Amino acid sequence: MAETKMTFKRVEIKYILDSAQKAAVLDAMKGHMELDGYGRSEIRNIYFDDPTFILARRSNDHPMYKEKLRVRSYGPASGGDKVFVELKKKYDGIVYKRRMTLPKDIAMSWLLDDADPGVDSQIRREIDYMLSNYDGLGPAMALNYEREAYFPVDGGDLRLTLDENIRASLDDPDLGADMEGSLVLPKGYTLMELKIPSAIPLWMTKVMTENGIVKQSFSKYGNAYKMLVMGSPFVPKT
Repeated sequence: MAETKMTFKRVEIKYILDSAQKAAVLDAMKGHMELDGYGRSEIRNIYFDDPTFILARRSNDHPMYKEKLRVRSYGPASGGDKVFVELKKKYDGIVYKRRMTLPKDIAMSWLLDDADPGVDSQIRREIDYMLSNYDGLGPAMALNYEREAYFPVDGGDLRLTLDENIRASLDDPDLGADMEGSLVLPKGYTLMELKIPSAIPLWMTKVMTENGIVKQSFSKYGNAYKMLVMGSPFVPKT
């Protein structure tokens, strides 16, 4: 059984764009960035949490350290389709993401029933520890969105993503099922994320300054929890 293990370490900066700001960013990107191998894709996630949503609540408290566990697919996934089991940690502003690639049925049997996924790695042991460290950790929310992912034409390390139609649901999270859900961001808004190893390029700084684009703290899962469980929808800064 094929399985890959990946680890990412980076700074992630988030921005909420209205339609005019998005258009300005796309125009400024010409000649600097292009769609990556995934291009435009539908990303589906199942977030794991305990019955009290402790991970979502901690995320919204903005602690020095927080962690999330999710299963992700690009488009619908069932049976033996490839999915990513991701452990995402953030400490002092730096994001560390561990990722394992497994068939969906094996991944879910491992996470739900403690079945042996057939691989042994440091990432697996970290995920096993997290599963044992929380009482009742299980599928808590489906969270899907449409993404455009870009990388620099000069081969630099900057990554830029634009996420739209972010929808969440608490009903029977399933990577293979259609899910309408509720919009986490109001219509007409886009979540832009910059994933950077160092400084933001000058051309990006210029377009953000000229168009009043400022960074905002925004967790998709945390804000979906506030909307669906607490009845408090996200309101972008104006």
